[in-house]
Amino acid sequence: MFAFVLRRLLVAIPTIIVITAVAFFMMKVAPGGPFDLERPMPEEIRERLLAEYGLDQPVWKQYIDYMAGLVQGDFGPSLKFLDKDVAELIGEGLPVSLMIGALAMLVAVVLGTFLGAIAALRQNTSGDFAVMSFAMIGVSIPPLVMGPILALVLGVYMGIFPTGGLNYSRFGLSVLVLPVITLALPQIAIIARLMRASMIEVIRSNYIRTARAKGLSASAVIIRHALRAAVLPLVSYLGPASAAVISGSLVIERVFQLPGMGAYFVDAALQRDYTLVMGVVVVYASLIIILNLVADVIYSILNPRVSYDS
Repeated sequence: MFAFVLRRLLVAIPTIIVITAVAFFMMKVAPGGPFDLERPMPEEIRERLLAEYGLDQPVWKQYIDYMAGLVQGDFGPSLKFLDKDVAELIGEGLPVSLMIGALAMLVAVVLGTFLGAIAALRQNTSGDFAVMSFAMIGVSIPPLVMGPILALVLGVYMGIFPTGGLNYSRFGLSVLVLPVITLALPQIAIIARLMRASMIEVIRSNYIRTARAKGLSASAVIIRHALRAAVLPLVSYLGPASAAVISGSLVIERVFQLPGMGAYFVDAALQRDYTLVMGVVVVYASLIIILNLVADVIYSILNPRVSYDS
């Protein structure tokens, strides 16, 4: 297991290099720059600013200088937030993004697993059809559309939840409800469908019939035998699901005015804050790689037939 984890971490290094290279050169190709203002800037001031941040150098030289700093843990200064560097901005936004993403995944796994199991155990009944109908709706409506709808209905019209900001002193944890639900709904739908299909396959398998023939109760067969085998495909999906939640939070944090990394990323992209965009890309890419690795490790623990030692 240790050798497998080490190999995956070593492979992650060139992956990060490729991701940063693609993101860096794509930003340089995009029109505009961090010092393009509505009013013209004197050319001598513009040249001094470009020289101050090394933007007057060739693009390949800028990339090498950035990677040299990144290896030392230096994300560089922000080009728009002049009183803070990129590491400080990420330190402020990352906890918010992680909290929202973790809560959304927790809700999605718990509800999706429960609904999928219920649908499988009551196959071709009204309960099964209701769960699958909900799953189709959840998959069809993206978070970018669902977020404003929930904010409008539950926030503006009904006044149940706040629609934006992170004011704990006034609203408490209720400020997290709408963004968490928005991120969780598509994953609940997908997990429910995966769990239903996996559960149906498991309960029809030979060892489940054998367990029932031995006189075990229905609840014991489901909880002790069927569930453990049925969640294996779900565990494999946790890595991509976490990546989907992370990428979805980029927009949701903007919709609900949350001070997370997603909001910083959108603002930085619009304002051509190159260093902040790169910092967020590196952190998100690292999180996705780590979460996929964790999912693989958990899968091997739950399924003894899988071994990563060789």
